[in-house]
Amino acid sequence: MSGRGKGGKVKGKSKTRSSRAGLQFPVGRIHRLLRKGNYAERVGAGAPVYLAAVLEYLAAEVLELAGMLPEITRRPGSFLDIFNSPSETMKN
Repeated sequence: MSGRGKGGKVKGKSKTRSSRAGLQFPVGRIHRLLRKGNYAERVGAGAPVYLAAVLEYLAAEVLELAGMLPEITRRPGSFLDIFNSPSETMKN
């Protein structure tokens, strides 16, 4: 019975890098695409996390503006006003 060891540590449930960073966008997929896309010879561990956070932020901003669209179209003025002067429209 030699060579069997004393039993290893039981691994817990694996956590994705997205959940560790508190993001919804897939960090692992972005990392794979950065490596496959020949953007650089090597890709650091923090780069896909940062990129996923930026993409998630931009998506949230676009969705927020899209949600404000019906409110803005009822008011007089142009739709492009939300892009030109965001400080005035964000006050409401």
